[in-house]
Order: sequence, then structure tokens, then C-alpha cells
Amino acid sequence: MDLFSRSWTALLTAVAEIPDEDFARPSGCTGWLVRDLVCHLVIDAQDVLITLVTPTEAEPTVDAATYWDVRTEPPTGDDPLDALIPRLAAAYGEPALLKFHLDDVGSAAGRAAQLADPAVRVGTRDEVLTVGDYLSAYVLEWTLHHLDLIAYLPQPVQTPPAETLAAARASLEAIAGAGFPAAFSDEDALLIGTGRRTPTDAETVALDDLAARLPLILG
Repeated sequence: MDLFSRSWTALLTAVAEIPDEDFARPSGCTGWLVRDLVCHLVIDAQDVLITLVTPTEAEPTVDAATYWDVRTEPPTGDDPLDALIPRLAAAYGEPALLKFHLDDVGSAAGRAAQLADPAVRVGTRDEVLTVGDYLSAYVLEWTLHHLDLIAYLPQPVQTPPAETLAAARASLEAIAGAGFPAAFSDEDALLIGTGRRTPTDAETVALDDLAARLPLILG
């Protein structure tokens, strides 16, 4: 629960620090500008709010690691929601409006997470998991998108906290069923592991058998 709050607060702070003119720069999500990614975060915050008020008595079907749908190919942009995001982001016009909406909905999502019982089961995406596992899964989501947000910014803004980078790496290793080389920084493990950066020849050698199973495209 604490790691969720730390990762989400850091991400919201980073968005608030970005100058308006940088909202038109590319993000680390292929095909999305910074403004598109921020719009996606609004949708994510809404999903968190919806899920936390969707309790169920059913038995869990997934945990924090198996919650993720692991794909072999990156998104093409053809998914209706993916295609909607850039149009919706552009409709905001001024970055200030997008920042305001994210702060408004995002702050509510953060408060809801702090108030939630981690043992309660909730339903989302036709699956059931505990609130604790759901919020743990989102530590990985927030951390990856934080790295996406700052990937091409010319000026420094809030970076992901070290403890959430470490937690996100541990989550990705659980999904992969293997650890990344100890020499890899947490950030490099996340970027390489999810296909956000191509490994060097030396890094590919260090990855050994795991290299053939990368990238892990999470959906």
C-alpha cells in the first residue's frame, strides 16, 4: 500500500512539474506524446477508483504477477481505447486542463487506495484479486509509465523513487520467472525487460537464456 502511494505521488508530481511546451514531446510509449500518456493516466486513475469499489466474495483468480497479460508483440494502436487516447488528449487543448483533471482524479484514486482494506477481494478485467495484489500490480504500472513520461524531457523533473524502482523490478522478475543480472540497474532491468530499450551485445550475453524470452509486453 505504501509503495503504491509513493509511486503514484511521484508520478503525479512529475506530471505537475512538466512545462506546458513539453507536453508535445514524445514519451517512452511508442506513438504517444507526453500529453497522450498523461491522458492515459487519467483513465488508469479512473480504473483504480472503479476497481476499489467493485468488491466480490469470489475466490482470487490472479495475484500481482499473474494479473498481467504478457504479450510477445507491442501494441499496434489499433485497439479502440489506444486509438481514442490521442484524440481525447488533443481535445483538452491546454495542458493545464489535462494536469488539473489528472490531479483531481488522481488524488481521489490515491486517497481511495489509502483507505482500502488490502485483504478485500475486487473484480477487474474479468478476474478477481485482493486489493493488496491489485495495488502492488499498479506499482509496476506507475513506475514504468513514470520512466515513459520522462524519457525524452530536456529538463529534469521528479524521478521514480528508488524503492518503487526496486519493487517494480521484483514484480517484473516474478512475471518473467527469472532474475535480471545483478549488474543491471533497476531502471535498465525495467526498460530492457519490457522492450523500452534494446540491450547491448554485452547485456544480451549477461541475460543468457532470459534474452530469448524478452521483451515482456504487459497488458
